[in-house]
Amino acid sequence: MLVKWEGIVIRSVDYGESSKVVTLFTRENGKLGVMARGAKKTKSRLAAVSQLFSHGYFLCKAGPGAGMPDLSQGDIVDSFRDMRQALTATAYAAYIAELLDRLTHEREPNPYLFQLLLQTFCYLDEGVDPEILCRIFEVKMLIVAGISPQLSACANCGQQREPYAISVSQGGLLCPSCQPSDPYALAVTPSTWKLLRLFQVFDLERLGDIEVKPATRSQLKHVIRSFMDEHLDLRLKSRAFLEQLERMERMAQSDSD
Repeated sequence: MLVKWEGIVIRSVDYGESSKVVTLFTRENGKLGVMARGAKKTKSRLAAVSQLFSHGYFLCKAGPGAGMPDLSQGDIVDSFRDMRQALTATAYAAYIAELLDRLTHEREPNPYLFQLLLQTFCYLDEGVDPEILCRIFEVKMLIVAGISPQLSACANCGQQREPYAISVSQGGLLCPSCQPSDPYALAVTPSTWKLLRLFQVFDLERLGDIEVKPATRSQLKHVIRSFMDEHLDLRLKSRAFLEQLERMERMAQSDSD
């Protein structure tokens, strides 16, 4: 049976001498793997469409069971060429794709996540701030993972009293009265927790210009990664590379100053 899916390639792994196993995140069926036979050959019609990040329509031959479909052909809608040519944007895109891959299950339809991924890649391709896009995507994925922090009131007593700190162990904001219950609570500025709360609820397609101070950027990253490291068992190769790249960029910036 031939089926057609709209999808984005989030992983591509060599298989044998000439083929690839391609993981798609599709609008219709969520994440699924397909076999792209001969895709490693230079003249293969599947070579381009099986590349990482490609967005297109994928015609696959699927059997009656749960086996891996064969990719017959694909039509590329967007290869995100500008994103691919920028090392920093590519590094963020790889991290975003791997994070999505690790936090989703096979064949669980989620059109919202597909649109989120597609819009994020479109913005990266347009040159929108990759760090902020990454933080927004991470916050959305914390919701998917079921560990989204409580950011509308104190996670302990439910009261709305500033200044807040953020407790990773208790799952969100702590008001001044409750902060002694967690000596490791993270001190954050109002700008940081309000941005985190905004990232939870707003529609990425309505993103405008966001100016975020370096100190706030640092706090956003620290809070989000602290939640991930505490509650998720993730060791992402793309994150290690991204953090190395970020260190190199900071060193270069420091030298130029």
